[in-house]
Amino acid sequence: MVFEDLVKPWDAKRHPARLLFFGLLFAFFSIAFSLWIFPEYTGLVMVFLVVLMTTPLMYLTLISEEQEEFRTDNELWLLKEHGKVITFLMYLFFGLVIGFSLFYILFPERVVTEVFSLQLSTIERINANQVSGSIVSVDTFATILLNNLKVLFFCLLFAVFFGAGAIFVLAWNASVISAAIGTYVRNSLAKYATLLGFNNVAVHFNLFVTGLLRYMLHGVFEIAAYFIGGLAGGIISMAIVNKGVRMMKLKRIIKDSIFLVAIAIFLLFIGAFVEVFITPLIF
Repeated sequence: MVFEDLVKPWDAKRHPARLLFFGLLFAFFSIAFSLWIFPEYTGLVMVFLVVLMTTPLMYLTLISEEQEEFRTDNELWLLKEHGKVITFLMYLFFGLVIGFSLFYILFPERVVTEVFSLQLSTIERINANQVSGSIVSVDTFATILLNNLKVLFFCLLFAVFFGAGAIFVLAWNASVISAAIGTYVRNSLAKYATLLGFNNVAVHFNLFVTGLLRYMLHGVFEIAAYFIGGLAGGIISMAIVNKGVRMMKLKRIIKDSIFLVAIAIFLLFIGAFVEVFITPLIF
């Protein structure tokens, strides 16, 4: 079973919701094979396996989107086509997050700690550097925005030099976000069990949805921005290695990619604002 035989970019554009299922499938398979083959390095190996399974789709998508640049001069049409790509990639990302999160919540703590040890260490470092308090909300906003811009830069850089390489950054972020959601659900569940004396499926489901919303309320803007940056860098990468692309066409592709990056930066501003000023009011 090879991923390029399961779904093609044009099929994904027509049926983006199917990628949610593939994301779930890849999350479970990557964890299972990592625990089986490299149990000591599961947290990193599972990310590489996700990259391995999704690279064919990313590569074919980048080739397809680069070709779209030459079919028309209609910028709005191109933006719409790029938007279809971002949509199915977002579904894929949500599938990965849901799959990783479900594993984190449902499996024993010993196994979860072993699988997500690297991700949990990353979360601890982020929390240690997090600025808190209403008085310094502007500083928090600046810190979060700067960190997100760094991630966008790495997505763009990975995509330019490695084509589909940006998927590694996104797969890693999916695993970290899943660990954060899983930790939130487990801690909340323990509090509910202590206060109310019960622990059932309904509580699990409610807390899972709450945890997902808590991190995706702002995360949807950030992840969309990273995918847009990765798409822009990947299109540039495909154009550079394509010997049939003349300098004039390459300049146009770079111009369109800069426009995509500008959209990504705007989305990061929105995401940082929601994370600092909106999410704390709701959760």
